[in-house]
Amino acid sequence: MKRNWKKIIICVVIIGACFLILGGLACLGVNMYVQSVVSERILTVEEASELEADCILVFGRGLKLHGTPGKVLTDRLDKSLVLYEQGTSEKLLMSGDHGRINYDEVNAMKDYAMERGVPSEDVFMDHAGFSTYESMYRAAAIFEVEKTVIVTQKYHLYRSVYNALSMGIDAYGVASDLESYRGSFSREIRECLAIVKDFIYCIFQPKPTYLGEVIPVSGNGDLTNG
Repeated sequence: MKRNWKKIIICVVIIGACFLILGGLACLGVNMYVQSVVSERILTVEEASELEADCILVFGRGLKLHGTPGKVLTDRLDKSLVLYEQGTSEKLLMSGDHGRINYDEVNAMKDYAMERGVPSEDVFMDHAGFSTYESMYRAAAIFEVEKTVIVTQKYHLYRSVYNALSMGIDAYGVASDLESYRGSFSREIRECLAIVKDFIYCIFQPKPTYLGEVIPVSGNGDLTNG
C-alpha cells in the first residue's frame, strides 16, 4: 500500500512539473510573439516627433501620500512633455485610476502638465483607465484615438502598444526610463504574466469596467474635467 502511495505521489509531481514547464514555455512564447510584433514601433523622441499623432497617451502609476506623482509617473510625464513640446501631438491623454474619491491619478497628472505650461484644453483625462487593457479599449471607444504615441517605462511598452494595436489604434511607444527603479526585476516578472493575460483579453475583447459618452481627443480636454 505504501509503495502505491509513493507511485501516486511521484506521478502527481511529474504531471505537475510537466504542466509548469508547458505553462512556462507558453508564457515565453506569447511574450516573444508580442515583442516581435511591437519591437519596431518603439521609437526615440526624435522619431516620434515626426508622427503627427492624435495624442500622447500617458499611463497613471502611483501617487505620493500627498497626492502628487511618484518618481515613475513623474518620469512618464516629463517624457510626454518633451514629446508635446517637439510637436508629436497637440493633445495629451492622461489615463489612470480615479475610482475613489481620495485617490485621483489623472487630475494629479493634468495639474503636473498645466504647471509646466500646457493649456488645460490640451489635456484629456480618462478617469477609468484602471488597467492597461481598459485604457486602450477606452482610448479607441471613448476618445476615438486613431494614432497615438504611448509613454511608459520600456518593460511596459510592449504590452501597451500591443493592446492598442488590437483595438485598431496605430500605436507607437517611447520609453520613459530616465533612471533605474527599485523593484524593477519583480515588475518585469509580473509583466511577463500580464502580457499573457492581456494577450487573451485582446482575443476576446471584453468590455472595460466603464464606457460612456464619446469625447473625441480632437476636441477640448476641459470636457473631461471633474
